[in-house]
Amino acid sequence: MADDADEEADEEPPVELGEETPVEGQPLARVAARLTWPHEVSRIEAQEGDSVIRTPSGPQSISAVLDDVDETYIDSRQAFVTAVRDVIGAGPVETE
Repeated sequence: MADDADEEADEEPPVELGEETPVEGQPLARVAARLTWPHEVSRIEAQEGDSVIRTPSGPQSISAVLDDVDETYIDSRQAFVTAVRDVIGAGPVETE
């Protein structure tokens, strides 16, 4: 059985992967995971305002995105993600 595992490790992946393309910023989910809930928007901005997230129109700071959020109090992670997605939109992320 150990021999089978070694043979599989030596094989190339079944799907050829493309060139690694760097993407500026971090996923919104990573920023949301670092926070605890509930939170005031001003407190989120104080803690994570400098964080840069990936958006369909390019990287943006959380601070800039939160300026366009109408809420003043966010009670859950999902509500935060939804509020930010309403501002940044959904779609493919630009690469360099």
